[in-house]
Amino acid sequence: MLYRTRIVPAMLLALALAAMPATALAQLFETKAKQAYLIEAETGTVLFAKDEDELIPPASLAKLMTMELVFEALRAGRLQLDDEFQVSENAWRTGGAVSGTSTMFAELNSSVPLADLMRGVIVQSGNDACIVIAESMAGSEETFAQMMTERARDLGLERSTFANSTGLPHPDAGVTMRELALLARHIQQTYPEYYRLYSEPDFTWNKINQRNRNPLLRLNIGVDGLKTGFTEESGYAIVSSIQRKGRRLFLAMSGMGSERERAEEARKILEWGLRTFERRQLFGKGEIVGEASVYGGQQSGVPLTTKDAIDIFVPITNAERLKARIVFDWPLSAPVEEGDRVATLKVWVGDTLSQQTPLYAADTVVKGPLHKRALDALQELMLFWL
Repeated sequence: MLYRTRIVPAMLLALALAAMPATALAQLFETKAKQAYLIEAETGTVLFAKDEDELIPPASLAKLMTMELVFEALRAGRLQLDDEFQVSENAWRTGGAVSGTSTMFAELNSSVPLADLMRGVIVQSGNDACIVIAESMAGSEETFAQMMTERARDLGLERSTFANSTGLPHPDAGVTMRELALLARHIQQTYPEYYRLYSEPDFTWNKINQRNRNPLLRLNIGVDGLKTGFTEESGYAIVSSIQRKGRRLFLAMSGMGSERERAEEARKILEWGLRTFERRQLFGKGEIVGEASVYGGQQSGVPLTTKDAIDIFVPITNAERLKARIVFDWPLSAPVEEGDRVATLKVWVGDTLSQQTPLYAADTVVKGPLHKRALDALQELMLFWL
């Protein structure tokens, strides 16, 4: 399938950006992280991206997907918070006190309410709690890991793959910063009643109190989640969210050299994202954004619109032009029904693809007469060879 692009008509774009500076420049930001992805929650605007699609070992960041499965099951009524799960020998040896890994110190053969296991995972990063949940929900951790990957695909996460519920090293597991940030955004927006657990400062189980492992929570800058991780292969990582003055950002970053560096780099980029960007409207709800060519139709093109207003966050001061293009599968063949999704508006700030918004046919285009279709076929053939 060929893809055709059209630059958004100059007049429309000029009107949309009339309130902006004459040039819209991408702010430069340097980070010691090897991979990073920062987005604004409401509009989905990408504020910063660095090797965001590189697969890395998930470490404890995998526990975000573990908990998404739990939250979804609670929402559907398949689980209840007071359900009690038994701690198997496998869970105790692999993730418990004898494992030497992060644990909630659940006792062998004890029964633990799901509400406490959730805090064991979220606050204490307990590997034993993860395995108990996995075995109770799926019979084995292997089957639960398959469920994690399948759920990731359902959510539109196309690359991340999970091999266990804990994130402990496994050659088949890998995640990307882009998809972890999107997963965190999904969790916060879909399960607000459970998301609040990520901001709890500590949790006590088996008479052992442990503080939340997210160091940004203690800075009182508006961070209220989510998870840290570490592997020798990929270094220190974090998925975090900050909310301040009605604006929320999600960050996923990895590859830092120490816990201190992780906390400092995450704080810097979150603060930068909050102070450097401002919200602008590109197009109003129902406004015509552009046009797509239609092959074999009564008309040669169809106007394109969006279902909602298109807002984006742009740097307050920058040095490169904001660019927008309409992208659609070509040839777009008649008939086209009003309301069909037929194109995407892609907006770049500098070299960063900051936003992608679906566009819909604003009119119906019926099939044209035979001579019109023949002319379009000839044009298509000529464009193909060119």
